[in-house]
Amino acid sequence: MRPFSYARATDVATASLAAQRPGAMLLGGGTNLVDLMKLDVLRPSALVDVTELGLDRIEHGADGGVRIGAGVRNSDLAGDVEIRRRFPLIAEAVLAGASGQVRSMATTAGNLVQRTRCRYFQDTTKPCNKREPGSGCPAIVGAHRDLAVIGTSDSCVASHPSDLAVALSALDAAVHVRRADGAEQRYPLDDFYRLPGTTPQRETVLEPGDLITAVSLPAPPEGARMRYRKVRDRASFAFAVVSVAVSLTSRADGSLIGLSAAFGGVAPKPWRARAVEPALRGRRPDAELLRAAGRAEFADARPLPRNEFKIDLAADVLAAVVADLGGGAAR
Repeated sequence: MRPFSYARATDVATASLAAQRPGAMLLGGGTNLVDLMKLDVLRPSALVDVTELGLDRIEHGADGGVRIGAGVRNSDLAGDVEIRRRFPLIAEAVLAGASGQVRSMATTAGNLVQRTRCRYFQDTTKPCNKREPGSGCPAIVGAHRDLAVIGTSDSCVASHPSDLAVALSALDAAVHVRRADGAEQRYPLDDFYRLPGTTPQRETVLEPGDLITAVSLPAPPEGARMRYRKVRDRASFAFAVVSVAVSLTSRADGSLIGLSAAFGGVAPKPWRARAVEPALRGRRPDAELLRAAGRAEFADARPLPRNEFKIDLAADVLAAVVADLGGGAAR
């Protein structure tokens, strides 16, 4: 690990200004950042500790929405009684990731901006366009089984690792950002992330000095049922091969009044299922229709030889989750 300076910010404005300096990075739980510093992937010259900015509160609004502070620990989020009652897929997503020790340190904002687990990104002896723009993407012809199948480019096929972000995407979350000049911005989660294109090193809309202050969620539809399901290679401490987050409302006959869904493990960002939702809304889908809608979501996918299985897997998991939640006919 290379030498760096450390300072603990005492207010949001100071933190933003300090983080605007070249080479500075914000430090929350540090569960991903410090690991990447040890691997020499990230080389900040200064760390600005933001753990004492008072951004660690979960505020449930009278309108049914919720505001989750950027510094809320994952363990506190998963254990919040109202989150578990009204947004259960958030708790399910958090508990599907990492270990208890990591969840006790990791924060909401850190979870959103954690970096890909593509082995070429983490190995500084290998080229990687995300780590060193213009150096190449050996994953395309190498180890890409766990990487993205949609939203990729010739420059990058890395997948986004967050479980929580997938659940937040299905719930129409917005990310609140304070700019270094004091301006407040609010981004729908889908707009917060960038696809790689020719600049895979830029993963979000954040600029130097920008500070995530909170994530907000609207009230869920009355009677909404929710679930997060993650397919992984082992039961603990493994990133998603494919994951699916679903929130739906349905009539007694199983026809869907509304449905929102997002996929994880398949794209460079949480992938909101924009094609699935209108295809199923108002329908009483059976397993065949559900799987067809899931596969249609990936019509523009560019799978590689060893990860093309993810398309059928994602469609199957979507079908299973919707059926389990009581939408449509039984499987």
